[in-house]
Order: sequence, then structure tokens, then C-alpha cells
Amino acid sequence: MSENTGSLSGSELRKALASREINHVVVLGANGTMGYGSAALFTQAVPRVTFLARTRDKAEEGLAAAIKQVRSPTVASRADVGDYGEDLEKALATADIVFEALTEDLEIKRTIFDKVEKARRDDSIVATVTSGLSINQLCEGRSESFRKHFMGLHFFNPPNVIVGTELIAGRDTDPELVAFVEAFSQVRLGREMVRTSDTPAFAGNRVGFKVLNEAAQLAEQLGPVLVDRLVGPYTGRAMTPLATIDLVGWDIHRAIVDNIHQNTEDEAHASLRLPDYMANMMEAGVLGNKTGGGFFKKDGKTRLALNPSSGDYTPESEISLPDLAYIDEVARLHTVGRYAEGMALFLAAEGDEAAIARKMIAGYISYAFHRAGEVTESITGIDMIMGAGFNWAPPSVLVDTMGVGPAVAMIEGAGLPVPSNLAEAAAAGRVEKFFNHPQVNIGKYFVAS
Repeated sequence: MSENTGSLSGSELRKALASREINHVVVLGANGTMGYGSAALFTQAVPRVTFLARTRDKAEEGLAAAIKQVRSPTVASRADVGDYGEDLEKALATADIVFEALTEDLEIKRTIFDKVEKARRDDSIVATVTSGLSINQLCEGRSESFRKHFMGLHFFNPPNVIVGTELIAGRDTDPELVAFVEAFSQVRLGREMVRTSDTPAFAGNRVGFKVLNEAAQLAEQLGPVLVDRLVGPYTGRAMTPLATIDLVGWDIHRAIVDNIHQNTEDEAHASLRLPDYMANMMEAGVLGNKTGGGFFKKDGKTRLALNPSSGDYTPESEISLPDLAYIDEVARLHTVGRYAEGMALFLAAEGDEAAIARKMIAGYISYAFHRAGEVTESITGIDMIMGAGFNWAPPSVLVDTMGVGPAVAMIEGAGLPVPSNLAEAAAAGRVEKFFNHPQVNIGKYFVAS
């Protein structure tokens, strides 16, 4: 399995890219955030992109949003719009790629695929941007041609900014088409490609949303402000976890963690159960930033934080926090490039809060290394999608920065299972690094404070 940029040699890349041409892409669900963002991305590489939605007006809204998002006149000059009626059949007659970006719902996607299967050309590629539904289940019962040309192409939002992309083949997908899509996405779309297995939530969301949901569970005990401070940028991430859930949307978060919780049984199963307070608040219409607030919201210029127990909001400035001076010192060391010293200070910090933060980071590393071989061929694929998809320090980067011995001690101290390869490396006194991507400067993950 090739699983990261550079998996195809230069000659393999050129051969795969030359195997077919892409002149027309049809995007289904082009009025949604991922739909219009993906459509805008395709206009940078393809002469014609058709934005389709339930109605032509909705498609027009998607096109306007795409133009605003990327601020490029190329989008408008290469785009046309339509609906799922006669426009779909006409557009699919010439489509080289049919890119589905509808709501993350199995039956909704299968319904649109009924229409696609009737109208598509036999040689057209059908790709879904699903964030974790089964590729095999989505094309179950379809024709041989459909299954051969069907795959997952999971962009992260917004795709014009985040280059990490997961490529997921079904059991019947033509390997040559997978190689072509990898080459096309890498060269023409500028993607950082990671091939993953067809497992729930694939690689990035499987690992990332475990951490996010664990933070949401912890917020019931500690409150959102403290949780986001403890698992903040100094731990190697661009955005704090609860602010990330608000940005993604509580409904999207729920769809992903419910999928993982219902369809997997692993050592962290309990941490993937959606907290009851989130479910209750969602019934009342709370979905994060898209509804004006979630864990955090604004009242004028004042930032308010949720009390998960009561559902009330309090000005963040009125919430007292324990002494967390170590965080500022770790962040200061990171800003001057002293990452190993910063991590050593993090590992040595005293107090219950520091121990909670270490348990969260230990869980991230342990869970990621245990998923290697299941969701990707090796830890490299997980490393690359966490870095390029989530903008988090990859688990191997954290291990290398801490040192494998201290990292193992942290995992053991948190009462979590130690991955066998880390245990073996620590026992052997291994000094070589786990993360060896020649084009990635690890400092990019530790610049926030």
C-alpha cells in the first residue's frame, strides 16, 4: 500500500498521470461547504467544473461562495451550474470525474448514486468525499463498472488551505485508477496524499476525533476553558480541541464519533461515546459556530464559555484557572526552537492539570501507533494525515521530540497501553527518529502559543 506523498516514483507518477485526461468534473452537493470548496479546488486544474445542487439557485449560491472563498476569477470562468434533474444527466454525459459531497448520510449518498449510475459514462471516476463512511458499503449492489471506478477522496476543510487528503479504495476499485487519482491529486491539485484502509473514519478522523471527543468528555468535569488551555497549541496543534469541534460543527462531530463508536471495538472505545450533554444541547439546536455558539460563543466582543452541566454561558474572563505557568514556559521554549526542552518541561510539570494534559497526549500517541497496520500500512500514513490534515504535530514527531524512553514512560504513567514498537525501541535504547519526512520542518507544529 502506498500511503504518503512520494509513494510513487517519478516515472510511476508520470506514467499514472498520463494514463487519462480530466477535462470535466461534476461536483454533487456543490452548495455545501465541502462541496463548493472542493469545486473551487478543481477549477484550478480542470477546464470545466459543474456545480450541481438540489436547485439551480442553490448551485449558484455554491458558486458565489467558492469565488468568495478562494478570491480567484478562474473559478467563475471555468464553472457552470445546475440541479439534480435534467442538468445532472446532461453533465454526467461528459464528466471525467463525478465528485460527491452530500450530507454525511449513507442513504442520502446511495440515493444520489442511483442517479449517477444511470447517467455516468462507463469510464468516469466516481469519488466520494465522505469523512468516514464505508466505501464498500456505499457502492454495494452497484454494477461492476461503478465499483471499479469508485473510491473515497477525502479532502479536509477548507480544501484550498488544508492539503492533507485521504485516498480510499474499495475492494473492487481498479488499482490503476487509484494510482491515477493519487498522481492527479498530488500533481494537479497540490495534495499531500495518504492511502488508507476502508475502516470507519479512515485514518485522520479515527485518530483525531478520538482526541476531540475525549476533550469534550473532559469538559463536563473541567469546563471548556481549562480543557482548551491544557490541550492547547503548546502540545503541537494549531487550534484547541473544543474550538475545533465548534468550527467543524457538533453535528459533523457526532456523525464521525457515532460511526466509529458503533462500528469499532478497540482499547479506547469508551472515549468515542458522544457526551450526553452534547446530545441534549444538539436537540435544542446547538451545533457550534454555525448556530452562533457551542463550547464558546460571542456576546459582542465578549467571549463566553459553556457550562456543560447547566447549559449556561459565562464570560471567559470571569472563569478562574489553576496555576498553569508551565504552559507559558513550554510555549516560550517552542517559539525559540527549543522543542525538546519544551517537551521535557511538559513531561516534568507538576500538578493534577499537567497530569491530565499528559494523559491526553499519551492517549493520542498510543491510539495512533496502535492503529498503524489497521487504518494505514504503517505509522507514516497516520503521521502525514495528522500533520497535513489536522495541522497537529504527528504522533511520531512528539515521540521523537520527547525521546522514545520518556514517551513510553508518559504512556505508562497515564495507565495506557504502550505500542509494541515503542516499547521495543525504548528497551533497545533506540535513538533514530520515527519521523523522517525530508520536506517537513517539525517546527511548523510548535509555532502557536
